[in-house]
Amino acid sequence: MTEDGKRPAAAPLPQEASAAAIPPPCLLVIFGASGDLTKRKLVPALFGLFREKLLPEGFAVLGVSRTPYPDDAFRDHLRDGIRDLQPEKFDPASWDAFAKRLYYQPGDIGDPESTKALAARIRAVAKDRGIPGNLIFYASVAPKFYDPLIRRIGEAGLAAASEDLPGYRRVVIEKPFGRDLASARELTKVVSGVFREDQVYRIDHYLGKETVQNILVFRFGNEIFEPIWNRNYIDHVQITVAETLGVESRGDYYEEAGAVRDMIQNHLLQLLALVAMEPPISLSAEDVRDEKVKLLRSLDPIPDEAVGEVCVRGQYTTGEVGGQRVASYRQEKNVSPGSLTETYTALKLSIDNWRWGGVPFYLRTGKRLARGVSEIAIRFRPVPYLLFGDTACGQLESNVLVLNIQPEEGIFLKVGAKSPGPSICVKPVEFQFTYERAFGAKSQPAYGRLLLDAMLGDATLFPRDDTVRISWSLLGPLLSRWEENPGRDLFFYPAGSLGPREADKILGREGRQWRIP
Repeated sequence: MTEDGKRPAAAPLPQEASAAAIPPPCLLVIFGASGDLTKRKLVPALFGLFREKLLPEGFAVLGVSRTPYPDDAFRDHLRDGIRDLQPEKFDPASWDAFAKRLYYQPGDIGDPESTKALAARIRAVAKDRGIPGNLIFYASVAPKFYDPLIRRIGEAGLAAASEDLPGYRRVVIEKPFGRDLASARELTKVVSGVFREDQVYRIDHYLGKETVQNILVFRFGNEIFEPIWNRNYIDHVQITVAETLGVESRGDYYEEAGAVRDMIQNHLLQLLALVAMEPPISLSAEDVRDEKVKLLRSLDPIPDEAVGEVCVRGQYTTGEVGGQRVASYRQEKNVSPGSLTETYTALKLSIDNWRWGGVPFYLRTGKRLARGVSEIAIRFRPVPYLLFGDTACGQLESNVLVLNIQPEEGIFLKVGAKSPGPSICVKPVEFQFTYERAFGAKSQPAYGRLLLDAMLGDATLFPRDDTVRISWSLLGPLLSRWEENPGRDLFFYPAGSLGPREADKILGREGRQWRIP
């Protein structure tokens, strides 16, 4: 509230902000800059923002890691990554202009002398690029290094404005934020000892995708859908994030995480919250995040005796994906030969509130599956009268609304229509909307959108601390159960399949089945 007791003006739509506003000058300091995330995601996204003229003139990147690069070698390393990803779109002239903003500082976050050298380099780069002092720290390191990294930033005096480096300070932290409720609380304690909550941006790249952002507009900007967005009309919801890829070079990380920590705790629960939350009173970051928290608090806890019925874990074995024979998870690099880590999880959740009482939400995610797709499928209730049951084609399928996140971002609505001919034969047809067809271009990469929001200080798409704690609280009983007995609820599935058959029973007990994208 303002001093006169009025609510402050609502923030503009996040999409409008990113399309029009140019952030103030800033220096982005990326820790772990020699890693794959920087090369394949962060810098390509920043280069895209640069080409769209969405970055301020006073902007630079300072990469930090132990690899002993000079600035030019670091720039060459990143250029090769972008050129390999999109060779047909690589523009050498644009890259040369952008690369002048890239710097590198070798160092070890555990070494106090390295931190002193980093602080000196930050001041030098800021002066060189005419940046008044706004700093964003990006933790692109393994989760086990978050704690010492944040502490070192604080000890070096870099987390607070100073006479020679005035301006804001923000920190971007990759998921997973903790590995359970206790560790998440401990990490929050460390982070809050250095940064305020409004300075912390926990990044979940799925929330930067256009279809995910469009959920709020689709739901609350179209009167046709909101009246039927409830238990009276919706039978169930399926949220799927399926990958054809295996763990690739991330075996050591995945052994510690598994599918639940890697995907369910963040991506899928965030998608569920956006689909099911109540309308916020404004589009300000806090109002939107307040409603997401309320929704997550409404999720029914999973009793220990029901875990086996509502949750199935799986791990991929050898199989064939895309016509190629692939190894099992246990044969992947840095994976234990007898690993019991899940690469697939299917889970049924229920929401205990007026809107969603009795509507099951089914979540599933897995690696090395038959097809790579991310979608939210809303299955509506069937018509109450079987009018077409005795016709040539039988009874009409119930309507399905699909919010497709990838590979083709868009929205699809399946309805019934009479096929041409003298007899009544009802067949499903689709109304389709895709960003590329509607607007003539593919949407901006998710990381680009989120990085721009962090520069603008818009935290709408970044999970808040209470969101993280609630999600860990919900999943805690599951994780504890599997730590006590690692092989429990774990089934194996061949790579290139749809996952373990046991997952079909989660829906089959209620007469439903998984949608095949």
